[in-house]
Amino acid sequence: MKNIIKLTIDGKEIQATEGMNLIDAAATAGIHIPNLCYLKGTKGIGACRLCLVEVDGLKAPMIGCTTKAKDGMVVHTKTERVQETRKFVIDLILSMHPLDCMTCTKAGVCNLQQYAYDFELKESTFTRKKFGFSIDEGNPFIKRDPDYCILCGRCVRVCRHQGTNVLDFMGRGVGAKVITATDKPLQESSCTFCGSCVDACPVNALLEADRWRKGREWEYEKTRSVCLLCGNGCDISVSTKEGRVAKINSGGADGSVEKYICAYGRFGFDCIESETRVTSPMKKVGNELKETTWEDAINIVAGKLKKASTSAGFISTAGIMNEDALVLKQLAAAVKSKNLDTTASLYSDADSLKNPEQLGTSDIDSADLIILAGLNPSQWTRVLPALDAAVRRRVNSGAKLIVVNSGDTNISAVAALSIKGDEAKILSEIAQGVISKGAKVPKEMVHALASVDPSDDAIKGAELFMAANNPLIFSSPSLYDASANLSLIKGAAAAVPIESNAKGVILMGIEGEGKSYKEMVNDGMNVLYAIGELPLSKRPKTDFLVVQNSHLTELAKQADVVLPSAAFLEASGTIVDYMGRLKCLCKAIEPAGQAMSHREILMAVAKAVGKDIKEPKDADVKKALKAKPKVSLKPFKKKEGLDVNPQEMIESINASVINGSRLLWLKESEKSMAGV
Repeated sequence: MKNIIKLTIDGKEIQATEGMNLIDAAATAGIHIPNLCYLKGTKGIGACRLCLVEVDGLKAPMIGCTTKAKDGMVVHTKTERVQETRKFVIDLILSMHPLDCMTCTKAGVCNLQQYAYDFELKESTFTRKKFGFSIDEGNPFIKRDPDYCILCGRCVRVCRHQGTNVLDFMGRGVGAKVITATDKPLQESSCTFCGSCVDACPVNALLEADRWRKGREWEYEKTRSVCLLCGNGCDISVSTKEGRVAKINSGGADGSVEKYICAYGRFGFDCIESETRVTSPMKKVGNELKETTWEDAINIVAGKLKKASTSAGFISTAGIMNEDALVLKQLAAAVKSKNLDTTASLYSDADSLKNPEQLGTSDIDSADLIILAGLNPSQWTRVLPALDAAVRRRVNSGAKLIVVNSGDTNISAVAALSIKGDEAKILSEIAQGVISKGAKVPKEMVHALASVDPSDDAIKGAELFMAANNPLIFSSPSLYDASANLSLIKGAAAAVPIESNAKGVILMGIEGEGKSYKEMVNDGMNVLYAIGELPLSKRPKTDFLVVQNSHLTELAKQADVVLPSAAFLEASGTIVDYMGRLKCLCKAIEPAGQAMSHREILMAVAKAVGKDIKEPKDADVKKALKAKPKVSLKPFKKKEGLDVNPQEMIESINASVINGSRLLWLKESEKSMAGV
């Protein structure tokens, strides 16, 4: 733990962590040091000079973003000299910046505009420079206008910090600008269109491509929520105007890189208004689906469920919320069916997702060693992209990375050690390497690994593990037992699922007590009730199929009854992310048409069956979260039958999002570039 120091800023004595820069130290006391180039979470570069401060005992002003706070330091942030310097900097920047604040989309939230106002600058006193850089707007996601760029370098650093390395500087003086490799448009580069650069940009140089005349920042109603499109469960901020989603940003604090969302989470909201959206109940009449009333649809479904009883099956995506899962479990019980399972069973057993501890207490940002076992997170394929970005950020901040995988991984490029082969065997060898170095381990582990002969790479891995104070092990669910064994020595381990609430639905009690998902799909059921978007395009073997979803998917087209559910931005609830943290989703907009949340529909069906189910409360969710097994030594083996292609499954369960939004352009563009 770093030492706490005391210093004085603008006459106020404050406490700060040793090594903290002056901008962050001042912020802890509510003191703002003006800055344009500083980006919290990355190393300061002192490009703009706006953060100059004076320090007692030093003749020249110091740069706030690069100067470390020291014990006893006396700092002045508002002296006449530094204020004059800051005004000069803003004046100079304005000479190279368009003065169209009246119509600029970023008006009101533009840092440059705010500082110009603070220093009473309406226009520059310098000779205006010529503009005329070409605008990059050939993609449907991000618009780049170099004329607005102030060369703060925030976009370059956030792109570099998270490992994408798309942007860099070119040229000098007034001809300098930020470019991609060989100055190609974004769509011809390796850009993932995550939009982190948009969040980092303090002006109008980088902006969502569709933001023009969709409202000013102060007109938006902002809602904090969580993305449900993959196992990361990223925090998001949803901006709405007049009941429509205008944009989605990462859920991190403004001007930081501590949060990340991928293109799916940022730009996929178009699907809410796609042509395939289901806005009213439907039933099959002849060979066609026709609209009907909720009463009619509910009565049909309830009648079929009551008649089928134990021959009824319920399958659901693991992307539903905890409250939905609790109601679903009660509905299945009401019709006396034990056939209840989710897509989580395709890639995990229940025990692997019942982690006994919340890794939020050992956050990834404090880890000094990260082990990835059987995982291949990638921002480019959007397989757990936020995990990929978080790991790369942590590596850039000094942490070590060990990759253990039977195949090739992109993230191995930043690893201190990459070991290719049988993952469970390698983990056992690392554990034996720790034992051979004299580390204290459980006695049963010593006996279990007595015959294991660690490789040279495994010994290196053991040395890195022993040197770490806070190691975190992330694994595929099939390798959780082997990974958790290492956490018995020290650190923590977590299985990372493909879907956002796979951990939550299992903790809520949906564990596949009767027939499994695969059995219900392949062996046939009297009635099959399918909830959410599933990786199914062909109708399963069933006499009667109910599909409850927000979009008319290929599976829904083959259903006997379709029940319109709300999209995730249209409902509230909670999930449990892969770190074990309980996260809240808040409804940003009202459901389209007659759509209702999953649990509202399930409660209505249950009532028609004869069971009155109440809306789950926070206490019900928290009660379900309390039951957690203890970690004990398990065999160093990979669990069989849980192999799925993560990219294919993510695309499958998000087919409506992709095909019903501008993400379809991205998918087709990537296929074209790959020569598919």
